[in-house]
Amino acid sequence: MDEWLIWLIIAGVLGVAEFFTLTAALGILGGAALITAGFAAIGLPAPFQLLVFAVAATAGVLLVRPVARRHMRGPQRQRFGVDALVGQPAYVTQEVTGFKGRVRIGGEEWTARAYDQTLVIPVGATVDVIEISGSTALIYPRE
Repeated sequence: MDEWLIWLIIAGVLGVAEFFTLTAALGILGGAALITAGFAAIGLPAPFQLLVFAVAATAGVLLVRPVARRHMRGPQRQRFGVDALVGQPAYVTQEVTGFKGRVRIGGEEWTARAYDQTLVIPVGATVDVIEISGSTALIYPRE
């Protein structure tokens, strides 16, 4: 069997393994094996093929890994669903106590409770949404 074909098989196996692990490490090694398959196809001797593989894998780790880490650790840019309501202003439509009440948040009516259970917030007050617990908004009056 030709050496380039062996490297191509190794690249394919590593690519499939990367698909299941999603770690980027196996994908980098698969890319290095693919590059090495190209050099093996032009007739580079086996010791130099191993050197090409080592250099390509090292370059991949040094170049791709920092970019991947930056994207994985970056802050979430946009909140979705009920998380997007936290911090939004709300308008009290029914008196809110530590146990019951209703507010309007962005055009939708929500059940609400005061974040501080000793508070009573009158109708018409503007409040901030502190947390969403199930289908109930925990709110605190603006000052």
